[in-house]
Amino acid sequence: MHTRPALLLVDDDAEIRDQMKWALAPEYQLLEASDRVTALAQVRQAMPRLVLLDLGLPPDTDGASEGLAILRELLKLNPGAKVIVVTGNSDRANAVAAIESGACDFIEKPVQLDVLKIVLQRANYLSGLERDNRALQEQAWQSEFEGLIGGSERMQEVFRMIRRVGPSDVPVLITGESGTGKELVARAIHRQSARKAQPFVAINCGAIPDTLLESELFGYEKGAFTGAAQQRKGRIESAQGGTLFLDEIGDIPLPLQVKLLRFLQEHEIQRLGGKDSIVVDARIIAATHVDLQSAIGSARFREDLYYRLCVVTIPMPRLSERRADIPLLARAFLRRFAEEQRKPLAGFTPEAMAALTAHHWPGNVREVENRIKRAVLMAEGRYVTPSNLELQPTAGTEGEASTLRESRESREKDLVRLAMEKAGGNISRAAAELGISRPTLYQLLARYGLKK
Repeated sequence: MHTRPALLLVDDDAEIRDQMKWALAPEYQLLEASDRVTALAQVRQAMPRLVLLDLGLPPDTDGASEGLAILRELLKLNPGAKVIVVTGNSDRANAVAAIESGACDFIEKPVQLDVLKIVLQRANYLSGLERDNRALQEQAWQSEFEGLIGGSERMQEVFRMIRRVGPSDVPVLITGESGTGKELVARAIHRQSARKAQPFVAINCGAIPDTLLESELFGYEKGAFTGAAQQRKGRIESAQGGTLFLDEIGDIPLPLQVKLLRFLQEHEIQRLGGKDSIVVDARIIAATHVDLQSAIGSARFREDLYYRLCVVTIPMPRLSERRADIPLLARAFLRRFAEEQRKPLAGFTPEAMAALTAHHWPGNVREVENRIKRAVLMAEGRYVTPSNLELQPTAGTEGEASTLRESRESREKDLVRLAMEKAGGNISRAAAELGISRPTLYQLLARYGLKK
């Protein structure tokens, strides 16, 4: 059951207040006041979302000074309140003054109830939108950490791991599929460490040919090989005092793994063609999308190197394992790319958000980012649609819902599952998110075979 919004009636005429209560009581929780003191006391106690305020109140019943004073004080106490002022037919100047002071709308005497109901419905809808937007902003703030976004329990655990290992100097191994955000985690660890003012040096070991990777990592002296016209520092040496991030560590060839292991043990390197050892103080963070244990079993990765790298392991979940984060990610990317492209986009249509949530996302977060970047470029209106995203609307796709009832039940199951993921399995929070009672949520979990 949805709670009726609170509506404060401020009018010195008791008969008018009674008429309003008779007409509006089925839709609103009604409060009433006849003067400034009572009105402000009601605001402090109940913080009503809606206020219907007659400007002509004593001691200035023929003017608007008292009503405007109440309006200003009321909005200081409750800035989110939507105030509709009541004015006389010839009081347009007072109506304009009220709007300039923060009133949401005005209505002229004699008040027509049908018109008033529409004005109140519009004000209540606007209040709800603003409240939801504030809630989303607060949720986004709570779900963002060092450039990472995630309100799901899986991502919150990643955030906790980063906070715990960041201040230390131990090597960290980040595992997970491509596109899950492994480099963002590495950068977050660096920013949480005492080395944050020093360099963060990243190298993708899988993107550089084996013949060049050694010189990229260790550097070389002038004349070390054909084309080495001058001395050059490697990535390891460039990370002096900071953090070295070795992405796709599983792709390093075995001979180079031996040299890397020696650096991890001795904290010293030699440039190609050089004779002197160079001491390097750098923290090592590595990442891989392959199963290093299997690579060890097939003799493609050294076991001793593995145990040097994985003092702490942080597994990154697939996006399909944290589907409750999809709306958060989508909105964050939309804001970023809309600002970059200077396009006044207000958000996603409900169909677009449903399509985003239902999609499998084999490319994980990177695929979402690229898809939304393209959608922002293609969008022509104020809202991103499924066609902008090049996704099919959920209804009728994949043949899962042949009837209206099946479609409704499928959507209901998805909503319940997402609410439970978002709430981390907490029944009370999930029920509140869905706007249903706990017993009803238990029934839905049982009906759809969802685990608590």
